[in-house]
Amino acid sequence: MTASTSPRAGDLVDRYDRVARDLRVSLTDRCNLRCTYCMPAEGLDWLASAHVLSTEEIQRLIGIAVRDLGITEIRFTGGEPLLRADLPAIVAHAAALAPRPELSITTNGLSLARHAQRLAEAGLDRVNVSLDTVDRDTYAQVTRRDRLDDALAGLRAAADAGLTPVKVNAVLGPGRIGDAVPLLRLCLDAGYELRIIEQMPLDAGHTWERSSMITAEDLLGELGREFTLTPDGAPRGSAPAERYLVNGGPATVGIIASVTRPFCGDCDRVRLTADGQIRTCLFATEETDLRPLLRGGGSDAEIADAWRTAMLGKQAGHGIDDPTFLQPPRPMSAIGG
Repeated sequence: MTASTSPRAGDLVDRYDRVARDLRVSLTDRCNLRCTYCMPAEGLDWLASAHVLSTEEIQRLIGIAVRDLGITEIRFTGGEPLLRADLPAIVAHAAALAPRPELSITTNGLSLARHAQRLAEAGLDRVNVSLDTVDRDTYAQVTRRDRLDDALAGLRAAADAGLTPVKVNAVLGPGRIGDAVPLLRLCLDAGYELRIIEQMPLDAGHTWERSSMITAEDLLGELGREFTLTPDGAPRGSAPAERYLVNGGPATVGIIASVTRPFCGDCDRVRLTADGQIRTCLFATEETDLRPLLRGGGSDAEIADAWRTAMLGKQAGHGIDDPTFLQPPRPMSAIGG
């Protein structure tokens, strides 16, 4: 990729001519699980409420992103986005924008059974539910909560509400490759789409080690012992998952190999944190704060220009293999998925 150095009017274009179409909006850094690969048992120091964007501020930024910056897809993340009571109002506002963006959430699913129908009525299109195992004891060990039944009920409610395709996101930590086959069986039986994600260096304790991670190659080998997997042949584009037909299809399984098979050259994502920071990459070490403009009388045009300028700081890749790589100071729960 060849870098360019000046911002353009219109879309969110970076120095390497990648165009951001997919906006990930973190609505909160809070979560009702304590997953071992994400945060300590006691939790983290949450953002002060005064720093978190209000409903109106989120709605305004989403409007600017869609109307002025070419965003066509919005995914609401956290933390746990269902902890925001205003989520239906935010979804409804986004669904009313023109052109209408595709709308999804990534959630742990614990309260999805209560909210799925209302979110569908507000305009949500689909959900991704984080579920790393179907074994009750392992779930409790990984999440530090005995809530597997709630997560499974959330998946069923999402399907019943038409929030399809329902996708299951699984991160398998060291020593847990045995969870892959049962997860795929669950998804095949229920009609969900499984995505297994290589664990990335985004944990609060900075204990991630590449030498112990489960890789895409490991996963394909494990699943291949029980199922016949063949590449689906569809153009991947900017999608993070490599998709495989299971036993000839039509069901598929996706492997997101962010570490061992990076797809940075086709990345079309930009992130907005719950406290108004623009992040151009999960692993960015710099952010652009939009709150001063939001709360200081800045116009929509000024905010859009600041956002475009921020995109020029996007690096060519995440740099995990670079000897100088530094894990970002924010953990995943504060960045958003």
